[in-house]
Amino acid sequence: MPAEATPGARAARPSPGPAASRAQGAQGGPSASPSASPLTERQEARRRRILHASAQLASRGGFDAVQMREVAESSQVALGTLYRYFPSKVHLLVATMQDQLERMHGTLRKKPPAGDSAAERVAETLMRAFRALQREPHLADAMVRALTFADRSVSPEVDQVSRQTTAIILDAMGLEGDPTPEQLSAVRVIEHTWHSALITWLSGRASIAQVRIDIETVCRLIDLTTRPDRGPRA
Repeated sequence: MPAEATPGARAARPSPGPAASRAQGAQGGPSASPSASPLTERQEARRRRILHASAQLASRGGFDAVQMREVAESSQVALGTLYRYFPSKVHLLVATMQDQLERMHGTLRKKPPAGDSAAERVAETLMRAFRALQREPHLADAMVRALTFADRSVSPEVDQVSRQTTAIILDAMGLEGDPTPEQLSAVRVIEHTWHSALITWLSGRASIAQVRIDIETVCRLIDLTTRPDRGPRA
């Protein structure tokens, strides 16, 4: 995430796991720019407070409830400092979504999906992630609206969300090696479908049952792209 003194910089992260590394390579390199400076412990703590305040405000009142001045007050940082971390509310909420997905990923790793096939494991994983968002509908709506409003200036944050979603899917697939181009293509289609299903559910145009059907259907693409020598672990 942005370092305090550099608006567009990314914060250093612990070394990513295999799935995260594959996701970064599949989408144009690592999430941190080469010129980014690692955040100090104090800066990272400040950034975490900001993201926590953003999530709390969004959980209570959705997109409109996240006002930069209130976020600054809740996280105990100066308003100018907040804008150095996140130039706008959209930047902040997209970063909040990446943070929420990262937390979900950690939870999912503690209890991996138990499906027999890669398609079943990915579908189960995405539905678990969906149910987690379902428990916080105002927060989910705020984050999705921010993604919808994001322009080119928010591309780094949007890419982080995409990388995190890809890493979640790749982990669930349980590949023995790097994904093939066909598998990566399937992952992208699955990711798009999952985000679209979230949008249609939030807008009241799809039921949870329909979301599950759509997710399970699109995940079958994985089985179509599996090769005997590059397939998922049994």
